[in-house]
Formats: sequence, structure tokens, C-alpha cells
Amino acid sequence: MITIRYKVTLAYDGTLFSGFERQPNQRTIEGVLTQKVNLMAKKPKPPIVVYGSGRTDAGVHALGQVVHFDFPFDLPTQAIYRGLNSLLPLDMEIKKVEIVPDTFHARYDVSGKRYVYRLDLGEFRDPFKRNYTGNWRFPIDINKVQSAMTDFIGEHDFTSFVASGSTARSNFRTIYEANATFDKAANEIQLVFYGNGFLYNMVRIMVGVVVEIGSGMRPEGDIRRLYKVRDRNQARRTMPASGLYLKRVYYEGDDPEHPTKLPKHQR
Repeated sequence: MITIRYKVTLAYDGTLFSGFERQPNQRTIEGVLTQKVNLMAKKPKPPIVVYGSGRTDAGVHALGQVVHFDFPFDLPTQAIYRGLNSLLPLDMEIKKVEIVPDTFHARYDVSGKRYVYRLDLGEFRDPFKRNYTGNWRFPIDINKVQSAMTDFIGEHDFTSFVASGSTARSNFRTIYEANATFDKAANEIQLVFYGNGFLYNMVRIMVGVVVEIGSGMRPEGDIRRLYKVRDRNQARRTMPASGLYLKRVYYEGDDPEHPTKLPKHQR
């Protein structure tokens, strides 16, 4: 049987999902998308499998998650785009559909990912932002935060920044960009991380460390110490999933400046 491989970029509000990865008796991104893709293909046997660029945890959002699947009909990309969007729930949206070679893999061909963390600075949780931001009610110096973020750039051992349960073979990762900006109108700090790969809860732990530095709860330069001690307990805080967004997934050719895929021994 001839199949066509489609690369699909999608966005979702992670609030009511138990993460990306399919789980028994749980509403997940992978589970819902797999169901709708198979429904579009009239429930083929064997069923179509959807492969994601990586998992996001419960409550984490995506602006540009990427998946691929092999479809048993040669349909125009616009037909897949319109068909899936008509079937998906309102907290999911297909942004782009492309036909790719059958050698393309949404996970193994990733060369980088960009995450954004939105941090609301209100004294109390805003009821209209509570599902879409983290919250930090302590006084904070944005200049200290911006300075601390530069310590993430480069290749480092992120053992202090990975939660238990990680299945990665190595905790070494390379961060290409890390910066923070303050949006006065929204009273938010937005923290951006772009690297060749990220570990379990890594971004949320990184954010927890830099905001503690910005609030004087940690000394400036403490990130460099955490690389050396390689102790998750000394990083302590994991920020809420609600503030985290997978903004973009990069593949070969998307960013000529940083073309290197994550080595197999680090995945």
C-alpha cells in the first residue's frame, strides 16, 4: 500500500490535556490527534501512528508542535489541513501541513527547539491568566534575571536542571539563546530558551532558578555553581506548567547558524 508522509505543525492549549503522550484513559494531544487522523482515513488497519517531535507535560501549551504520520491516501495538503481542523476540538488547531520524504522523522530529525515562559508578576493570580502564565509575587530585578540568563548559553551538563523520571542518556545540552524581556503593559516577564534539546522539566527548573536570582534568593552566578554540583535538589523549584509554551521546532535548513541535531547518545 502506498502512503504519503505528512508533516503537521499544530498549536494547542494544554490546560485540559494530560500532556502530549498518549496514556490510557487520559485526554492527551497524541491520543486526540491519532483518533482524528484515523477517522479521516476511515479507520484503516493497521491504524495510523502519529509521531511527535517530543512530549509536552500536562498543562504545557504549544504554538508550533510538529508531528508526522503516513496517510493511506494521496490528498492535497489543504485537504488534510481543512479536514483535521474540522474534526479537532477547539483547544487544538492545525497551523500548517506539508508533504515530506518518507525518511523524515518528526522526533529524530529535530535540530532545535524554542520555548517561551510567561511569568505574571501580580501579587495574586489573575483569574484570566492563571492557565496561561506562571506567577511570581515577589519583588524582582529584571536586570539580574537578564544577566543570569546568559549563563545558560553554551554546552553544559544540566543534571541540576532535570527532574526525576528522565530517560535521557546524557544531561549535556547546548543552549543557543536565552533571554528575558519585561512587558510593562501585561506586567509579565517573558523568558525565551532556544537549544538543541531539553530535558524533563528543564525549562521550568531553569526559570525557577533565574527568578530566585532576580529576587535575591540566590547569589548571582549560582547557575555556574549548579553545573558543577550536579544536584537537582539544589535547584529546588519547578515553575508551573501553565506558563510554558513550545514555540517552534527546528529541522535541518530552518536555522543555518545552528544546524546540528542532538547526538543519538544524548536523546
